[in-house]
Amino acid sequence: MENNKTHFGFKEVERDQKSNLVKNIFSNVAKKYDLMNDLMSAGTHRLWKNNMINYIDFFDNIQIIDVAGGTGDIAFRIAKKAQEKNLNYQIEVVDINPQMLEVGRSRAVDLNLFSRLNFVENDGEKLNFPDESFDVFTIAFGIRNFTNIDKGLQEAHRVLKKGGKFICLEFSKVEDIFLQKIYDTYSFRIIPKIGEVILKDHDSYQYLVESIRKFPDQKSFKKLIENAGFSRVGYQNLTFGACAIHWGFKE
Repeated sequence: MENNKTHFGFKEVERDQKSNLVKNIFSNVAKKYDLMNDLMSAGTHRLWKNNMINYIDFFDNIQIIDVAGGTGDIAFRIAKKAQEKNLNYQIEVVDINPQMLEVGRSRAVDLNLFSRLNFVENDGEKLNFPDESFDVFTIAFGIRNFTNIDKGLQEAHRVLKKGGKFICLEFSKVEDIFLQKIYDTYSFRIIPKIGEVILKDHDSYQYLVESIRKFPDQKSFKKLIENAGFSRVGYQNLTFGACAIHWGFKE
């Protein structure tokens, strides 16, 4: 692929076009994004996200940044866990898409969490936060949409404090060949149809399926995290590798 080109699903586009294309995708799906996640995964994404939160080492006055988290789905889980432990906390919820953030803000008000969550429109590859600002960096189902994944990982490393933890939940590669064939059939034939019926939007979900296939497999992504400067990097497969939790520490 030429240096000035990148992938948008299975298509090649100019690098400077991709972020706007991704922004448009999520503008289209923002209001029913979590409903679509329920329909596409039969609710399994909730278990995956709950599992992700278990990788956070909570302590008092913890500072967390959740990138590509506009609707608040991860941030609300983190807040609930911190409150159960009676801890002070602050979460910066960052997303490139204002429509997704508006959904999150509205939900935060309804849940009486607005004082502890700050919703910020910002590009994950160019974060407007000082070095070593956060104890934990989370990102769920977002990093595969970055134009430059390496830059996103470097930014995560930059804004984490020493000893801070990077935690990423992302779709990955099913390792069993037979199960992969079933998964492919479901992904390419059913998921875009669900998007078409529920949102009248086949193309957005066709892109989302394609973007999953273009994302690096578990071992390749682990290497990218290490290359960004993280130590003690590892991953756990969920649902036969349909997605995986990746983590690393800034030391």
